[in-house]
Amino acid sequence: MKIGMVVAEFNYDITMMMVERAKDYADFLGVEYKILKVPGTFDIPLGIKKLLKIDDIDGIIAIGAVIKGETDHDEVIMNNAARKIADLSLEFSKPVALGISGPGETRLQAQARIETAKDAVQSVVKMIKRMSDLKRK
Repeated sequence: MKIGMVVAEFNYDITMMMVERAKDYADFLGVEYKILKVPGTFDIPLGIKKLLKIDDIDGIIAIGAVIKGETDHDEVIMNNAARKIADLSLEFSKPVALGISGPGETRLQAQARIETAKDAVQSVVKMIKRMSDLKRK
C-alpha cells in the first residue's frame, strides 16, 4: 500500500509536526508514502490531483492547519479546499482523508490537533483496505 501526503507549508511549525506524526504512523503500519509540499491549504487540491494520477498511489492524506485571523478568510479557504478534496476523491475513485484542522481555531488549538494527521493516515488506510475487499468479492 502506498499513500500520498499533501502538506501545506503555511503554519509550518504546526504542519511539519503533523507530517512527523503521519510518517511515524504510516511507518508503524508498514505503509509507503510520498510527500508533496504545497504553499498553503488552498493549494492542496492541485497537489492531490497530481498524486491521484500516479497509478501506484492508493490514497491521499491532506495535511494543513487553517488558523483564524482577523477576517473570515480561514472559512473561505477551508470550505473551498474541503469541497474540492471531496470532489477529487470521487473523481478518481481513490480515498482522500482530510487531515486539515480548522477553520476558526487558534494557534494553540491547532497545536492541540496535530494528531489529526495520524487519524488521517488511519482513515485512508481503512478506506483503501475496504475498497480493496470490495474488488475481491
